[in-house]
This record gives sequence, structure tokens and C-alpha cells, in this order.
Amino acid sequence: MNNRIKFYQSIKFKIALVFALVLLVTLEIVGAVFVRQLEHQNLSTFKNQIQLQTYVTNSLTTQLSRSNEAAANRRIRTILNDSDNSNNAQIQVIDTKGTIRGTNQVNNQAIVGQKTTDDNVKNAIYGRTTIEKNTYDATTDTRYYTLVSPLIKSSGNNSTIVGVVYTKANLDSVYQNINSITVIFLFAASIAIILGLLISIVISRAITRPIEEMKKQTIRIARGDYSGQVHVYGNDELGQLASAVNNLSVRVEESHESTESERRRLDSVLANMTDGVLATDRRGNVIIINETATSFLNSDENQVMGQSILDVLDIRKDYSLRDLLEKPDELILDFSSDDHSLILHAHFSLIQRESGFISGLVCVLRDITEQQRIDQDRKQFVSNVSHELRTPLTSVRSYIEALSDGAWKDPKLAPKFLKVTQDETDRMIRMINDLLTLSRMDSGTQKMEVELVNINELFNYVLNRFDMILKKDDHPEKTYTIQRKFTNRDLWVDLDTDRFTQVLDNLMNNAIKYSPDGGVITCRLYETRNKVILSISDQGLGIPRKDIPHIFDRFYRVDKARSRQQGGSGLGLAISKEVVEALKGQLWVESVEGKGSTFYIALPYEPIKEEDLWDEV
Repeated sequence: MNNRIKFYQSIKFKIALVFALVLLVTLEIVGAVFVRQLEHQNLSTFKNQIQLQTYVTNSLTTQLSRSNEAAANRRIRTILNDSDNSNNAQIQVIDTKGTIRGTNQVNNQAIVGQKTTDDNVKNAIYGRTTIEKNTYDATTDTRYYTLVSPLIKSSGNNSTIVGVVYTKANLDSVYQNINSITVIFLFAASIAIILGLLISIVISRAITRPIEEMKKQTIRIARGDYSGQVHVYGNDELGQLASAVNNLSVRVEESHESTESERRRLDSVLANMTDGVLATDRRGNVIIINETATSFLNSDENQVMGQSILDVLDIRKDYSLRDLLEKPDELILDFSSDDHSLILHAHFSLIQRESGFISGLVCVLRDITEQQRIDQDRKQFVSNVSHELRTPLTSVRSYIEALSDGAWKDPKLAPKFLKVTQDETDRMIRMINDLLTLSRMDSGTQKMEVELVNINELFNYVLNRFDMILKKDDHPEKTYTIQRKFTNRDLWVDLDTDRFTQVLDNLMNNAIKYSPDGGVITCRLYETRNKVILSISDQGLGIPRKDIPHIFDRFYRVDKARSRQQGGSGLGLAISKEVVEALKGQLWVESVEGKGSTFYIALPYEPIKEEDLWDEV
């Protein structure tokens, strides 16, 4: 844009050239007319000078009419010698017979009496007209003016030609004078042209200086620099144009700042949106995309820019650009893979001018993966709750109907039916209590009563309770051994004692349920740099690999029939995970099918010195 302009391409050169050409043409025309008029005037003056006076021609006419030729010739010679001949013109007097009767040339008197051979003389005698010609002698490089004038004698009404006067004069002096004046004119014209060219350059520079400044200012404006101002040299058109450029610079700066502010605001909005945004041109090629959209699409901005939105969203097989332009719709796009799940809701809208011209599309991508999962979990939750409650209710109803039909009279069946009814009722109560607990945790209304607890003693207390249950039962259905592997150091952790005890109870109950008769349940407690780790291992059937990711889901059971038979609700592990996470800990499982499972609990831990502990107490 700021390419250097060569001098002969500049407006200064063009103005100077036009001015010089106009001056040159004007001087050429003036010179041509002047020289032509000068030549005509000089020739007219010259002709007037060489023409014989009227009394001379009358005397010559009289002498040619005399019968005495000798006397007449002498008189003619005298007349010619006495005539004014400042131009050294050659004059000859010739009669009608073509005989030269006299000449003014002293050195050429021998031609007197000779016949003339000039055709102009003959034409003048026979035509009785005056003949004048300009001739050029190439041998001597001389121009001549020839004038043949007839001498006519008048007597009454009759006129008789008696001869002619032949005049031949050299024109070199005339043309030398003209050439000298022409040279002077050309010299003056050259000086005028040079001075005019210099003046035109000065004028063109004065004209182009503000134009050059305006050009530089417009270049700065194009580059985004609005600081400069064009100097206003006057109130003429260029001055008004310079003022307009200065005003334009201010307006463009204000418009640019406004546009830049809007752009930064738009970029900030797009960058901080949780939804992905794509904008296309009228051909459907992506021209704007924010970081959220590139994250959703797992691509780079440079890869997406310029690509068709059909390819970017991978919908070319099902939709065309015309479909999106004519009927913008909402689409559900599944970008899930083996590594992660991603479901996007795409909403399309048109970028349309007031005239109705469609200049592009805007697509807003919203991540509805969690929403879809929640909807699916809600549906599954309702289905599971309905199923879990329907089974014990059906069982209770069946036994109550049997008792109503008379089974209450049977001393053997009635207690059993009532026992089953009571167990199923207790099971439903536990399930409802668990559901209420989960609901409170989900809504954040479940308060955690956190206190500093010696986790060694708490864990031992829970395990001792399970040992005591086994000893009190004289005929246990299953025997087991609890093996403790604790660190000797007391570990103090911030816990909600009741809730964490519920977690340990759930894990121990599961370990006992799924351990074989006589199995060993190994409980470990140790510390790492900033965590306390608890683990409970059993020697049961283990958990299949495909079920491990879902083991903490609500109502999920690996062996559904056995779990229901043992009175499980399928909510214990889900509650345990919620409690541990509320305590800022982690709960996970490691299992090998056929060899048992190990549940781990990791809680945040900061070592406390004994004197600090007593200070807190």
C-alpha cells in the first residue's frame, strides 16, 4: 500500500509535464503565426522596395514607344541607373519582341539587344499580366524573387503593351532577417519553457504537498495509527479536503475503538461461555469458534476454521446446508467414545440482514451429557424404587391375605408369616430411610457433625461389635474371622462419627455376606504422607470386571437374587461413597473374580502432636 512511486509516475511530474506541454504548444502556435506574419510582412516590404515608381515605368513605356531604338536604349539605361535600387535587384527592360532593351547591371550590358529566354517574360507579354514568383537556385543555395510587370501604353480607349520590366532580387537578406528573429524567438521561448517548467514544479509541489500529507495520514489510519493530523495550508479545496481527512481520522478512531471494544466484549463473552459457539459464512464454512466448542469437538481452532460445519459436526450424511438454512432445527449429537461420554445439544439460528439476505449460521452447542445421565438415572431410579418396593409389598400382601384367609389360626404357619411380614416391612423401612439419606445428601441438607476422632479406636470399636455379634449367636449361619493390621500410631482425623460408622458397617456387612463360611476378613489401617488409608478385604466370589465401574451406583447389584435374599437394598455402597466424599475422602474397590474384593477408604490427614491435641481439648 505504501509502495514508493517513481518520479515520472507522480502527480508532480504530471502537473509539470502538462504545464510544460501547454506552454510549448502555445509558444509553438504563437511562434508559427508570428514567423508566418513576419515573413509575409518582410516579403511585402521587400516587394514594395523593389517595385519601380510609377514615373519610372511611365518613362520606360515612353522610351519603348520611340522609333529610335539606340536613343531609346540610352535613355532606358539612364532611367534605370537613376532609379533607387537599394536591394541590388537585377532589372531588365524587354520589348514585345523579347529583346532586352536595357539593364541596370553595369557589368552585364552585353545582354542588351539579345533575346530573352525566360518563359515568364513571354507569358507576361502574351497574357498582359503581372507575374511574380519565388524561386530557389540549388546550385548557389539562394532564393530569388522574380517580378515581371507589363508596360502598357494607353491612347484614348485603346491600350497597347510595349514591353515588360523584369525584376529579379535576392531574398537571402530577407530570410536571414527572419531566421535571426526566429532564433531569438526560439531562445526566448526555450527560456520561457524552462522558467515555466520550474514554476510548474514549484506549483505542483505546493499542490501535492498537502495531498502527500493526506496520503501518509490515510496510510497511518489504515495501519491503525490515528495520532497524526494533516496540516491545513489554506481555505481552498485542498484545505477543506485536509480538514475532512482530519475529521475522518477522528471518526474512524472512534468507530475503531467502538468496534474493538465490541469485539473484545464479544471475545470475552465467547471465551467465558459454557456453551460452544460456531458461526459460519453463507457457504457454511466456519469463521468463528470459541474455546468451549473446540474442547467439545476435540479439535484445534486452526483445523476447524474454513471447514464446512457439516464436516465439523459430522452431520453431512443426514443433513445438507440447505436443510440447515431453510429449516434451522435442534439436533442431539452424540460424540461419546470408549474413553468418555459426550452428548451435545446443537441449536441453529440464521444470521440474516434486514433485507432478508442470509449471510451465515450460528450454532450453539450445549453439553447435555450430565442432563442425559441424570434423566436416565432418574428413570432408572424410579424403575428400581418401584421394583424394590413392589417385591416386599407383594410379599407382605400375599402373607397378609393368607393370614386373613385363616392362616392366623394355624399355630405353626402364623408366626412364620408374621416373621416374614415383619422382615419385609423392616426392609422397606431401611430402604426408605436410605433413600431419605441420599436425598438429603443430594440436596445438601444433610449436615455432617465433624469432630476430631481417633480412627484407630473407632475402627476397633466397629470390628469388636461384629466379633461380639458372632460370639452371641450360638448357631450362626456363617462363621468368619476378623484379622486386624493396624499401625501402632494413633491417627486423629476429622470425621462425623455416626456417618462414618454407618460406612464401616455397610462395608463389613457386605464382606460378611459375600465371604465363604469360615472366611477371613482382613482389615488394615495405615497412613501415607497426607492420607489415612482403611481397607476391608474378603475372600468371596469377587466382582466381575464389567461390574466394578457400576458397583457404587444406586440399586446396582452384582448378584441380584442373592442380594435380595439377604435383605440388601442396593443403596449401601452408594450412601457410603456419598459420606466419604462429603468428608473429602475417596472410596474405591479392587477385586479379582473368584478371589475376593478389597474396599479402600482414603481420608485427608494432617499429623497432630500430642501437646497440640491436649491444647485443643
